Amino acid sequence: MNLPNKLTTFRILMIPLFILILSLPINWSTTFGRPSGWLLAAVIFALASLTDLLDGRIARSRHLVTNFGKFADPLADKLLVMTALIFLTQFGAVPAWMTAIIVIRELAITGLRTLIVENNGTVMAAQMPGKIKTFTQMFAIIFLYCSNFGSPIPIGQILIYLAVIFTIYSGIDYFVQNRSVFSDGM
Repeated sequence: MNLPNKLTTFRILMIPLFILILSLPINWSTTFGRPSGWLLAAVIFALASLTDLLDGRIARSRHLVTNFGKFADPLADKLLVMTALIFLTQFGAVPAWMTAIIVIRELAITGLRTLIVENNGTVMAAQMPGKIKTFTQMFAIIFLYCSNFGSPIPIGQILIYLAVIFTIYSGIDYFVQNRSVFSDGM
């Protein structure tokens, strides 16, 4: 397994640790109005998110792009982001409708990727709108878990709205660009 794929696998393995930190029945003190465990969760999430940036750059620069990487990298992102959003929704930091939009888009694109593989035999690589979507989602989640660092400006809330906008846009873009997959049944 090459280094980018190891980083992707590491990102997937960070998810149970992230869940554990947020699920432990520890009476955390509060930091900026949020349980201090959230700060540790933010660090874990940020570290896992950093591997997303690194694995892609290393894979492209060293010509180590693999079908496993094209499949597992976006899957790892989806698992990480959806897990973080579900906890944020549970704790009332993100409205359920936002989480629903993001989860629905992610599942729809996963289905689209499956159809493309079945029809073309190729794995659909992430496009720029999807990369921007992932970046804004991850950045918003980090700020939300850090409770905006005590800032009077709700940076995390602003970023999550931007993330939802990019989520919708990139989902539409993927379907428009790959509409030929549906041409046989329409």
